Amino acid sequence: MSPDKLIYMANQIASFFKYKPHEEAVAGIADHINSFWEPRMRSQLFAILKTGSTDLSPLVVDAGSAIRKPKA
Repeated sequence: MSPDKLIYMANQIASFFKYKPHEEAVAGIADHINSFWEPRMRSQLFAILKTGSTDLSPLVVDAGSAIRKPKA
């Protein structure tokens, strides 16, 4: 999947949760990604997070530590 599409999808999830309290939003984003994104998509997201991309919502960045890393 293209990085732009993945960023768009992650930011859409964040926009759903943006009106929740911060911790609840971060947990909801991580839970959604852990539940519905395949390992390949999560690997791509971690690669984007590693670059420090400013295109990702800060909520997605904060959720990064709660998203399960795929097994190598």
